[in-house]
Amino acid sequence: MDLTQIFNTTNPVIGVVHLLPLPTSPRWGGSLNAVIERAEQEATALAAGGVDGIIVENFFDAPFTKEKVDPVVISAMTLIVDRIKNLVVVPVGINLLRNDAVGAMAIASTINAQFIRVNVLTGIMATDQGLIEGNAHELLRYRRQLDADVAILADVLVKHARPLGTPNLTTAVQDTIERGLADGVILSGWATGSPPSLEDLELATAAAQGTPVFIGSGADWDNIGKLMTAADGVIVASSLKRHGKISEPVDPIRVAQFVEAAKEVSTSKEKTKSQQPLKLRS
Repeated sequence: MDLTQIFNTTNPVIGVVHLLPLPTSPRWGGSLNAVIERAEQEATALAAGGVDGIIVENFFDAPFTKEKVDPVVISAMTLIVDRIKNLVVVPVGINLLRNDAVGAMAIASTINAQFIRVNVLTGIMATDQGLIEGNAHELLRYRRQLDADVAILADVLVKHARPLGTPNLTTAVQDTIERGLADGVILSGWATGSPPSLEDLELATAAAQGTPVFIGSGADWDNIGKLMTAADGVIVASSLKRHGKISEPVDPIRVAQFVEAAKEVSTSKEKTKSQQPLKLRS
């Protein structure tokens, strides 16, 4: 996965738009226009704050279905993401919770979104939705059928879940990339707002062998300087919200502060690379 080609940087900050409840979800409010207006406001705030990409999630549809979402959710997400794509100039992606990767790929292909996030691409995870099995075989074949130029960012040992058995993190990363054909991997803490450890990020990056590794949860401007030394990018949500609360709207000031902190690390990493001596081939 060429991060520069998609995000115009080698260390992207991807902000999250959490959609208000969509039709058929338990907390659906009855107005799709209200959902669209909030989504457009948050996407605008993220772009104004300097993020390199935006990912749209049906986060407030909880409790989630295990796999396939209702067709009306697909329709609503397609409409909303297309509106956002026409509103901002940064790349836009989709995470169709809990694990409707094929649905996300269908939306992305239809409206030319650049990437999707898949919570369980390979293996089996025990979650509050039940056992979720990876569907890499179906998703990769479907992408090929659609001839879709859509990158797949896949979680490894995703948050709010436990693996069946005790897989080694290194093996899990390698399987996700080599057997699941993920274009990038995401490492999170155990829950929303919980960051991965620096040690786990270092292990994942070593195992990925050049495939991009993203921080998937818990990043804020206090810890991003440390975490980004071992990662290639970050997906961030709660820290960019007003008062840092997941239920609040995006705060453009907090976005700008976070982006500045993340870019300081990226600049330092690039400077270090440029100062390394060239190795001449014999």
